[in-house]
Amino acid sequence: GALPMAATHFKLSQIGVVMLGVQDLAKSVAFYHDTLGLTVTGEIPGEFAFLNCGSVTLGLSVPIAKHTGQGPGATEIVFSVEDVTAAYQALKGRGVLFTHEPRVVTGPMWAANFNDPDGHRLSIFGPKAAA
Repeated sequence: GALPMAATHFKLSQIGVVMLGVQDLAKSVAFYHDTLGLTVTGEIPGEFAFLNCGSVTLGLSVPIAKHTGQGPGATEIVFSVEDVTAAYQALKGRGVLFTHEPRVVTGPMWAANFNDPDGHRLSIFGPKAAA
């Protein structure tokens, strides 16, 4: 069947976060903050740190190093969207196979994960639906 008009014109357009899997959060924060000079904008002790890189946030993540099977060095590119449900449906309609269905990840924010043809981890992140 034909895709609905919204799905036909749907496109991802903004990377919000580049997430790096790290083994030792404190050591990585010291490198990116103290050595490279990036500003830490948020931290969940022992789990995540977020650093300001202009329009893109750099995320340091202990969980993706632990849980992806890729260990430290795992990466994930996070696309910011205004409507996770619509983005998910549009991408699924184009044959994207999701590794994690849309779910709440923090407060009102949702995410869904998928891989590119080479196995790079990608996700969409934002509100469940447009306001």
